Amino acid sequence: MSINRILKSTFLALTVGLAQPALARDDISAQLDAIFEAIPPGAPGCNVGVVERGVLIHKRGYGLANLELDVPLSGDEVHRMASVSKQFTAMAVLLLVQDGKIDLDADIHRYLPELPDYGARVTVNAMLGHFSGMGDYDLIGSSYEGPRSRKAVDLSSAAGGEFRLGNEDYLTISEFYDVVKTVPLALTPERKFRYSNLAYFLLSMLVEEVSGESLRAFAERRIFKPLGMNSTFFADQPTEIVKHRAYGYKRNRDGVFVNDMTNLFWVGDGGLHTNLEDMLKWDRNFYQPQVGPKPAELIAMMNRPNSDHRTRKWRYANGQFVGESRGLLAYTHDGGWLGTSTFYRRYPAVETSLIVLCNDAGADGRLIARALDVVMQDAH
Repeated sequence: MSINRILKSTFLALTVGLAQPALARDDISAQLDAIFEAIPPGAPGCNVGVVERGVLIHKRGYGLANLELDVPLSGDEVHRMASVSKQFTAMAVLLLVQDGKIDLDADIHRYLPELPDYGARVTVNAMLGHFSGMGDYDLIGSSYEGPRSRKAVDLSSAAGGEFRLGNEDYLTISEFYDVVKTVPLALTPERKFRYSNLAYFLLSMLVEEVSGESLRAFAERRIFKPLGMNSTFFADQPTEIVKHRAYGYKRNRDGVFVNDMTNLFWVGDGGLHTNLEDMLKWDRNFYQPQVGPKPAELIAMMNRPNSDHRTRKWRYANGQFVGESRGLLAYTHDGGWLGTSTFYRRYPAVETSLIVLCNDAGADGRLIARALDVVMQDAH
């Protein structure tokens, strides 16, 4: 069972428990401890946070942040967030909408005229909601997420072989942008939901073109600094030092942990780095809005689905899957990339959120699954 599936189920069970007054906070922590302390000694693990009405009622680390130095996860480390980053990119775009600089219903070519002629109108809103018809990484090369598509662009490694997305081959942001400009649509726009990392990367280029700042600089000035998120940033420099980083790992074919750090540092679809304390501040902004010229209106835009297109039971609202879970409205997203597996779910009705940040992309979930059975029984 994948770590993301386990974490999702864990969050469902624990949130139901949080909504029941009979389940004390100490009980929640005890059950979380029982689940995540099953992580083997000497292995990477997870920082786990439970937020209730603006307070981190559980904040703890399980496993190691750095296997070379035997540094334990403490709950404070900075993690690469993978696709949980998308909601931060979306907020940056919506801030520029509030500024009157972006029209959600405009074709992306109005702002990025160097993109190819797609033969169809592709709106900013469709890109935010994953119904633009844009494709994914498989149209560029093989990656952590799967093999290269037969329809992929012709891109080779420096040695002349197949280009690999991850930690083997390297492209700068501008080089990657040049590649994305050659990628055709995968589907006709507006027809159906199709998840697209490429669309969210292009949204980072949209922010840069319209604001005159990189997504990193714009988000720092307009989002992170106002919220006091001092450990949060879009990592667009592969060589920079990241204080208190949770290093990424995976098991090799022999079952031994090895380093698993990406060398790809474009942003928008991913690239955000943050920790539990800063995620608490981000979470609180949904209830007590502070960001933007009209904060309450910005949050209303963030939470409004971009369309009625669905993937299973979920619609998509600016970097957030939105739907009903166990009778409660939920906003959720997970993330996975080299050396990282993340999950963030928010239940507005009970002002409760669950955050799990793991530095093992393929954590063994068997013990967690067994512990989850106990949690679900208690939650009911």
